[in-house]
Amino acid sequence: MGEQEAFRLRGRNPDVLTCIANLSNDEVFTPPELANRMLDTLAEAWAENNAGANIWADSTVRFLDPCTKSGVFLREITRRLTAGLVAKIPDLRERVDHILTQQVFGIGITQITSLMARRSVYCSKHAKGEHSIVQSFETDAGNIWFKRIEHTWGKTKCVFCGAPKAILDRDSELENYAYGFIHTNDVKAWITEIFGDNMQFDVIIGNPPYQLSDGGGGGGASATPIYNLFVEAALSLEPRYAAMITPSRWFSGGKGLDDFRDRMLRDHRFVKLVDFPQLYDVFPGVKIRGGISYWLWSRDHEGGCEIVTMIGDKVVSSPTVRNLDAYDVLIRRNEAIGILDKVAYYRVNSEPEPSLGNQVSARKPFGLTNQRGKKNSVGMDNPVLVYGNQNTSYLERSKITSNVDWIDRWKVLLVKAHGTSGRDDVTILGKPIVAKPETACTETYLVIGVFASEAEALNLAAYMRTRFVRFLVSLRKITQNITRDSYRFVPLLPMDRQWTDEMLYEKYGITEGEIAYIESMIRPMDLSGASEDA
Repeated sequence: MGEQEAFRLRGRNPDVLTCIANLSNDEVFTPPELANRMLDTLAEAWAENNAGANIWADSTVRFLDPCTKSGVFLREITRRLTAGLVAKIPDLRERVDHILTQQVFGIGITQITSLMARRSVYCSKHAKGEHSIVQSFETDAGNIWFKRIEHTWGKTKCVFCGAPKAILDRDSELENYAYGFIHTNDVKAWITEIFGDNMQFDVIIGNPPYQLSDGGGGGGASATPIYNLFVEAALSLEPRYAAMITPSRWFSGGKGLDDFRDRMLRDHRFVKLVDFPQLYDVFPGVKIRGGISYWLWSRDHEGGCEIVTMIGDKVVSSPTVRNLDAYDVLIRRNEAIGILDKVAYYRVNSEPEPSLGNQVSARKPFGLTNQRGKKNSVGMDNPVLVYGNQNTSYLERSKITSNVDWIDRWKVLLVKAHGTSGRDDVTILGKPIVAKPETACTETYLVIGVFASEAEALNLAAYMRTRFVRFLVSLRKITQNITRDSYRFVPLLPMDRQWTDEMLYEKYGITEGEIAYIESMIRPMDLSGASEDA
């Protein structure tokens, strides 16, 4: 192998994979630095479970990236194996040929990314081309497979990935985003068909596509997650280790992710999870609401998972090994566990208290979407003041189709979307609105409580303003969206008094250190008075 080929394997300055732009917010290129952090985590776990052995000095380990885009994982694995196998395979050409034909495999997600990946790994978009650093391939694809496949359409959606037929039933000249790895009922048989018999992968690693537009929402904002399908397919192959980057929204479930969340939390084979809750810390300029995380799963591990929280390049939560399924959602911050445990213990063992979430309304509490009525009630037979998105207006009472009995009672309203998508979200909830009788609201709001008296409504509004309550909501709220489920950790207390943080800290035995943590995370909110304006 010549000097030029050896240079290509040693390194690049600058690294071109740090410079390329993302194709979309759903197919995000992995920064080489992050890929190498994940490979370091893998190597540490391998050594710990294999008497200190170096995974990069093992010529039998097989790696698969089932969703390769830039090829960064495969390239960095190849670089490490090239250095690690020097003693076992001294000849550089022979060593590289062995690594790329026997150990490193990928599945491209699109035609263009498969070409990029081959260029990154083989130094040629054609694996058997004249510039390729591999001499033994018989096809241009090499071990980085891509072939256009078609969705399997049900009535309106693909039966495998849920892609909407109306949007992605396209001709062959347009990308249809039908990813082969998740478009099969038997991924093991599919892998055998692609790469041959006896293809058992020791390590599966990657950064899958995150979602597909489902045609809902303004400007295509609504989307169906699909990264969970890649994770499930990867784990079904029973590798020794799996490592993936995913959005962190699965921690709390939500759209199409509740079952996936439950399976992940119950699986005690996760070794480590590194969470980046703030926007843009990992993928600058890419808005992934709720942040992202990467994790390492080990087939032979049974026990707790080490949780690490990062803000930028700093660890902000002391790494702690704990079970993921302590609660029905994954609690992101280790410091929060002790506080939540106290509240949960008190509610069950001291004075059993129901959850506030039990009384919070569902979406569209009065059956209204975004209707907007008249500016005043002149000429109306039976007007109701309706709180809408940054406005109030009057509708006839007959327009209210749900919870009609609430109209003439005192209510506390809170917006169902609030915050900054996970970056510096220190208020968590909007300002409560105390709505008097003869009022209702659109789907902009949830009804937090309904009362016969103004005093009780004012007390609930004060309760919702406390740092303590907003902190408990923050443990379930991972994006701007707030549902009744977001309030499940909040105790439903009698509203016969105006609760303060000091009263709540004392009631639940919150220590000075825990108080300091809560108050470092949640900004104070004015507790006096109550808003009756939208």
